[in-house]
Amino acid sequence: MSVAEYLPDGLRRFVRFLRDEIQAYPGRANVMLRCVLASALVITASMALQVPFLAVSLIVVFYVTQSNVVMTRLIGVLFMLGSTLAVGSAILVIKFTYDFPLLRILLAAALFFASVYMMRVAKIGVVFFLVALVVIYVQTFVDLTDQPEVLVRIALWVWVATNYPIVVTLLINTLLLPAEPVRQLESTMLGQLKALDACLADVERGAPAADAPRARDIQSGMLALQKLLRFSTMRDAGYRRRRAFHLARVTTVSRLYAAAGQLRNMATGLPDGSASALREACDELGRSIRSGERFVVPDALNGTADLALPGPLEEMRNGLNAFAHRSAAPESMESKEEKERLLVPDASTNPVYAQFALKTLLAVMIGYVLYIGCDWQGIHTVMLTCLIVAQPSLGATAQRSLLRIGGAAVGSGIALAMVVWVVPHIDDIVGLLMISLPVMALGAWVAAGSERISYAGVQIMFTFALSLLEHFGPTTDLTEIRDRMIGIVLGVGISTIVHATLWPEAEGEALRQRLARLLHGLAGRLRGLGADEPAPVALWVELGDCEAVAARVAVEPGWRMAEGQSEGFTMHVQTMLAQTREILLAVDALEAERRAQAREGVAPEASAWREAVGASLDAYAVDLTEHAHAVRSPAAVSLDALVTQLAPNAAQSPSDTARLAHQRLLDRARNLAYQVSRLPAWGTARADMPLTIEVSQA
Repeated sequence: MSVAEYLPDGLRRFVRFLRDEIQAYPGRANVMLRCVLASALVITASMALQVPFLAVSLIVVFYVTQSNVVMTRLIGVLFMLGSTLAVGSAILVIKFTYDFPLLRILLAAALFFASVYMMRVAKIGVVFFLVALVVIYVQTFVDLTDQPEVLVRIALWVWVATNYPIVVTLLINTLLLPAEPVRQLESTMLGQLKALDACLADVERGAPAADAPRARDIQSGMLALQKLLRFSTMRDAGYRRRRAFHLARVTTVSRLYAAAGQLRNMATGLPDGSASALREACDELGRSIRSGERFVVPDALNGTADLALPGPLEEMRNGLNAFAHRSAAPESMESKEEKERLLVPDASTNPVYAQFALKTLLAVMIGYVLYIGCDWQGIHTVMLTCLIVAQPSLGATAQRSLLRIGGAAVGSGIALAMVVWVVPHIDDIVGLLMISLPVMALGAWVAAGSERISYAGVQIMFTFALSLLEHFGPTTDLTEIRDRMIGIVLGVGISTIVHATLWPEAEGEALRQRLARLLHGLAGRLRGLGADEPAPVALWVELGDCEAVAARVAVEPGWRMAEGQSEGFTMHVQTMLAQTREILLAVDALEAERRAQAREGVAPEASAWREAVGASLDAYAVDLTEHAHAVRSPAAVSLDALVTQLAPNAAQSPSDTARLAHQRLLDRARNLAYQVSRLPAWGTARADMPLTIEVSQA
């Protein structure tokens, strides 16, 4: 029994969450190290040279430091471009409108509106985010002085405080050799092949593959390979030129890894030498990945061509053979690189983008009037918060708001403790670094994690820096900590009310439609629609996207719905997503087994049953879209017809191997039918009325 068994439930869940985060993001320690080192240099330089806006410099360090060199340099260049454009725009606004307050506010508002609009429709939205942030931030200084030269100097210092940390961060990342995406991709593929080899080794010994990947492991593995492939094509010209080949290789590894998930109970009834031949072929694939040479199927795997392998092993053999043929294809088969559009396709026709910009501008102006009317300069963060938490949907806005408040509360609490108990006892840069760098490390560790918590890490660091590092000497003023937290809370409240009241962009309906498309895709894959069959990787990617949307929907403001309705919808959607993951794995297993036993004449007879299960999924998807508040249970598809169809073949088969093959197919079908039957129903009017599907006996 582990020590965790004796911990309270809340603490045990937190420990489990930390363990999952560490396992899911093994490279975050390297990111944290680079963030801390760059932050130490920036703090020292800013304090020694008295460069203002140290908190802005540190947040730039956090944003530019990424997990691989491609994203680090790309974001660094975009930040330089955005800050230059932003400071130039702010200076022009001051130059022409300083003596005309109303005109100044109107011009700044127009620039802000255009920037937020471009933030939604442009591929390089971060550039326009910086423009909007700086243009509106500079307005907070106008009322502090009657000297326009001072405002220009402040704007220029903002440019310095933004750009010199970029240079420092790029230098640190270059010296510490951040992971190249090509190497990360190869390392991830080799890691999945190593896990596959361990599973095959267990099967070869006749033992269950206890460490076979679960459905979530398969999903996260596929998504990680797809993301790293995209970064690799951005970084390496050779990858861009041979994009089709590398996509085929990534798909093959994902196919093998998914098949490994079906080996958990595959321990008996295997042809001699089949597992060892597959292990040798996977080793050869690993060598080809490391060396960059073409993949050639080993003779041992060719010797299994006439063996009736179980479905998972047949899937592996087919995948390896298919990639061997693709590896031998000439260079002329490679596709040309497609140029991406700068703007989204509906940038000029979809009114949602202009509505979003108008909502954000309204929230910012309310915050501006509030803190100017109260003559409370310390809460100017209300304006910045209204922009920072503005996201394309209600759920994303609420999620960002919670992370901002939570991270700011932690950072302010740490800063408060430091000001009261530690700052009075330090008087040099060494002491300042000793109290600051642990907080930088905490923020960097959180920021390098999943998207669910990463923004909170940035807020921990930024709020701490605003409270403690904005002066060139020890500070004992606690009112700044209080004022900034009040500004953040007010900004979150204003932004949430405005976005939820004016043209709310709720994602609940869009999530239902995406779930329905995913289920239709599953039904199409089950039927085997030839060229129109959705790729398994595409289905896993769509499932991951649905999970991300569901996480945002879960935190959407619920006062617009009936009491309990939002929570019930979220619970059912989470159940449906978890069950869909199991169905996708079961469909892959059944398809692999069906193809493996095609030579036994099983596939034609099983097609009617597969068609019935596909029809059940289609009907459930239609019900999901047409009856959002009362979804019926999916049709229960009986196995009797399939058993009847397979019985003559099983009786006529002289060998135990063939009979075992039929039994494996029945087991796969039974598991699929069970997983489909567990899709949830909800609502009161129709939830107890299951869909009915007729199973053809032909």
